[in-house]
Amino acid sequence: MLTIGELAAYAGVTVRAVRHYHAKGLLPEPERDHSGYRRYDAGAVVELIRIRTLAEAGVPLARVWELLRAGEEEFAAAVADIDERLRAEIRQRRRHREQLARLVSGDGLVLPPEVVGYLDRLRALGVDERIVQAERDGWILLAAHSPGRVPEWMERKREQIADPRLIGFFRILGRALDHAADDPRLVELADALAAYITGMAEERGEDYVGDIDIDPPLVGLMDTLAFDTVPPARRLIELLRERGWTGWTKLERVGTPRPSTLNL
Repeated sequence: MLTIGELAAYAGVTVRAVRHYHAKGLLPEPERDHSGYRRYDAGAVVELIRIRTLAEAGVPLARVWELLRAGEEEFAAAVADIDERLRAEIRQRRRHREQLARLVSGDGLVLPPEVVGYLDRLRALGVDERIVQAERDGWILLAAHSPGRVPEWMERKREQIADPRLIGFFRILGRALDHAADDPRLVELADALAAYITGMAEERGEDYVGDIDIDPPLVGLMDTLAFDTVPPARRLIELLRERGWTGWTKLERVGTPRPSTLNL
């Protein structure tokens, strides 16, 4: 006959686990002997090993009680059902691991690969990280709002950042980030940027400048994100308005009814 400690050792569990199984009604408690101790036989060891095996396989304790008393066919069906549930959990955990892996990679968690590549390209070209972050936040909203149009917008973006002038504008704005809103570089940038936008609109049409076709509330939200991350952008837009263009996320020519867009 075995003490509770010996029973636990033979079955590979803790004494606390044995008592827990007693409390759950899974393992019957033997009567105490004349010394006041409970003594267990070999059958209790076998039963405890079965309980432990089922519990370690992920079977809820409520189901363990049923399975211990089930016939062969019922047991096999229940185990198959439990196995399918575990497979579903494994698939879900695999998806969670993939999400964590993307989280480690940064922007890839919430953005399509082509957008991540675009942001990495901006970094490689020396664009200030704060401007890249503003771009990233805007693309998170756009990708969530209209995921099907991301490839189209990205094709246009890749063409635009291939132009050294546009990258030059990014760099000038980056150097102005730590300066006051009246930084003269913003005036120079507004002059150059207005000329660039106007030339692009005349050469390739205002539709090429951009057409994100999103609701005004989302435009306002994206503008706020950009201005919070890149404060000089607000002053830059004021200067651009004086030069015939207005807007940040949704750029349009002042005084004309037809809108166009430019995402800096």
